[in-house]
Amino acid sequence: MTYQDTLNWMFSQLPMYQRQGKSAYKADLSNTHLLVNHLKKPHLNFKSIHVAGTNGKGSTSHMIASVLQEAGYKVGLYTSPHLKDFRERIKINGQVVSKQFVIGFIKRNKAFFEANQFSFFEMTVGMAFEYFSKQKVDIAVVEVGLGGRLDSTNVITPEVSVITNIGLDHTQFLGNTLEQIATEKGGIIKPEIPVVIGETQTDTKDVFKKLAKLHSSKIVFADKEVEVAFESDLKGTYQSKNIKTSIQAIKELQLKGYTITNSNLKKGLLNVVKNTGLLGRWQVLNTQPKVVCDTGHNKEGLTYLMQQISEETFQDLHIVFGVVNDKDLTSIINLLPKHATYYFCKPDISRGLSVKKLKTFFNELGFKGQAYKSVKEAYTAAYNNSSPEDFIFVGGSTFVVAEII
Repeated sequence: MTYQDTLNWMFSQLPMYQRQGKSAYKADLSNTHLLVNHLKKPHLNFKSIHVAGTNGKGSTSHMIASVLQEAGYKVGLYTSPHLKDFRERIKINGQVVSKQFVIGFIKRNKAFFEANQFSFFEMTVGMAFEYFSKQKVDIAVVEVGLGGRLDSTNVITPEVSVITNIGLDHTQFLGNTLEQIATEKGGIIKPEIPVVIGETQTDTKDVFKKLAKLHSSKIVFADKEVEVAFESDLKGTYQSKNIKTSIQAIKELQLKGYTITNSNLKKGLLNVVKNTGLLGRWQVLNTQPKVVCDTGHNKEGLTYLMQQISEETFQDLHIVFGVVNDKDLTSIINLLPKHATYYFCKPDISRGLSVKKLKTFFNELGFKGQAYKSVKEAYTAAYNNSSPEDFIFVGGSTFVVAEII
């Protein structure tokens, strides 16, 4: 099998949440335990940091990894979803996993995956853990896929657990209240392992305190603890919260004996993109007109993005917008500016919401915009319709961003 054959098999044979949605989600860790046992428990061979949360867990994971790289550690980084290439999910010191390793891992374990009907995500977690083990990383930053308690990554015992914040996202799996969602994400808190909470939220603070007490775990709220947030090359205004969360996580590692200087911390935060290859976070694609894309897609994420757009200086605003079909549009519609011109599109996945439905929903509420056959076509139209003084934003879904970067 070539690399492309291997990917085709993975994407077509394994249930994949990104493409299929709810039917691919498994609320159970028994498969993951079966898998890591089959792989001879690779997750026990390296130290880790576990990062959960509704928003910012990807950025925070990359920030922490970047700081650790600056401190001279060999750092594994496991994140999801990928934007352009599957291998973005598994990196060591910013370098993606080799095609040969992906091919070999699937070849060696294909019969086992088929016999046990593993999901795409479970298989990828197993691949990452084996890669980090074989490459002898000093530490790996592991981002939770969805939730926490029942997420496939939740077989590790980390040095530090990190929970960025809680918002109403993936409610069909995690619950309809912030307290319920916090309980699920708080499922990564382990006995006597310190936990860093990024944001102090009225609805969730006591949930985390109770879980930490239950596990005899030290708990620290980063926004209350960290007074000075250093600058980062990740420029979204919302990143200030992620910076504070990362700084506190690093402080916890220092207390455990990790050698990380203030200079490492500053340089790491300033060179996240260079060190880790992170894409799609307030990424500027063009300057005249200014074009920015961002993968933020839920209520909290879009609130910050729209606020940041309002602080920009421009003549006219153009928004290229598409979503997945389980998106609750009523929860985000009031955040979006009515004075913009919209270019509606459907991301090229089966879960994408039909562009006709999207356009109808927006138009009925007084938003002006047209439907386009593809993300690329929508983006081209926005670009052609704008003057150098305008601003173009591309977003609504990770998959929309993936098609234009």
